[in-house]
Formats: sequence, structure tokens, C-alpha cells
Amino acid sequence: MKRVATKELESTRELTDLIRQACLVAKDSAFNVREFVGESSKMAFLAVKDCEKELDRIERKIDEKITRAITEVTEAEARELLACLKFIIDLERIGDLLWSIAKRLQGITTHLSREDSRDMREMAEIVEQMMERIHQAFVDRDIEAANWVLQTDSRIDQTCRAVFHRHLESTDRRRREYNTNLLFIAQAFERAGDHAKNLAEEVFHLVEGRSVRHEVKRRLPGE
Repeated sequence: MKRVATKELESTRELTDLIRQACLVAKDSAFNVREFVGESSKMAFLAVKDCEKELDRIERKIDEKITRAITEVTEAEARELLACLKFIIDLERIGDLLWSIAKRLQGITTHLSREDSRDMREMAEIVEQMMERIHQAFVDRDIEAANWVLQTDSRIDQTCRAVFHRHLESTDRRRREYNTNLLFIAQAFERAGDHAKNLAEEVFHLVEGRSVRHEVKRRLPGE
């Protein structure tokens, strides 16, 4: 019996460790997107690609192990493993979105305007910060860190709307391809933020056993 319990614990620990690693990989991807926006660094571009591949690898590994693992654990551990499965789906999607952003940025033949460069760096930095807090929230079961992510998602939305407003109103036909690329990039950042928000909501579900998805607003403790 003790041997079975040890095996259960090892299965859960292995998969949760993979999620912790995946959170950091997604954070690194956002960091390198920000570097690529600012410096057009080939190393940063390749790093984003490597992060996307690593998240794919982690997703495959979790898919391979979770079916057997979930039949060998307690009910409480099963809930944690299901959270791991939900986490890796969103994390892998964030990796895909950040890689798509890097590829679109590379395909832009003209220099980004000052406003666009500022907004792209800002959105990448917010995603990076969100992933750092998600990692903290998952590792420490930190509700405040998860709530910070929920509250911060609106900042990406606001910046995305500013980019859309600027480029949808542009009448310069010579910059049509540039404008289109910026719209797709801004939308990809917004969707990455939405996936980070999903992760924060999952932390609430994991820790408190309830969904906050349909709550209008949640206040920080003490507010």
C-alpha cells in the first residue's frame, strides 16, 4: 500500500513539475518577443521558436502520462492532474501565439513606428509579467497572484484597442500590409492575455474549488 501511495505521489509530482517548467518557458517566450520587437535580435527570434517547440514537447509528454496517472491517484490528486491538463492546453496555445507574433514581426519589411514599437513591447511585457504571476500562483497556490492576472488582462485589451483604432483609421494604401500585420499581432497578444486569464481562473478553481469565470469582478483580500 505504501508503494502504491509513493507511485501516486511521484506521478502527480512529475506532471506538476512539467507545468511549472512550461510556465517559465512561456514567460521566456514573451521576454524574447519583447527583445525581438526592441532589438530585432535573431537570437531572440530563434528563442521564441525554441520555446514554442519546448511547450509542444511538454504537452505531448503530459498527454502520454496523464491517462495512466489519473487512474492511480486519489480524488484530490486527480483534480490537480486535471488542472495540469487544462494548464498545458492554454500554455501551449500561448506559445503558438507568441511564435506567430514573432513570425509576423519578422515579415514586416519596414521599421515599426515609435507608437507601434511601444505598444508591442508593452503587450509583450504584460504577457511576460502575467506568466511570472501564473507560475507563482501555481507553485504557491497564491490567489493574490492569480487575481493580479485577472485584473491585468484589461491592460492588454486597452492597448490592443489603441492599435486597432490607429491602424483601422489609416488611409495610407502604401502601408496596407503593414497595418494588417499590426492588427493581427495586436489580436494575437490579446488572445495570449485571454489564455493567461484562463490559467488564473484555473488556479482559483484548483485552490478554492469554485469557478470565477462568470464573476464580474473579484476584489483583492482586504479591499
